[in-house]
Amino acid sequence: MNNNHLSALRNKHAALEQKLELEESRPSPDSKIILSLKKQKLHLKDVLMHESALTG
Repeated sequence: MNNNHLSALRNKHAALEQKLELEESRPSPDSKIILSLKKQKLHLKDVLMHESALTG
């Protein structure tokens, strides 16, 4: 994959991290939202690792 694709994936991962931090900092965080965001982040991390391995 090209660097633009990897960069877009990293940006999505960073955006999810921001959403997660925001949700966790709320007075009454929603555990379902937190779980969903963590799963999305993990999936993106797996994709990033796979794509990075393919590009060398």
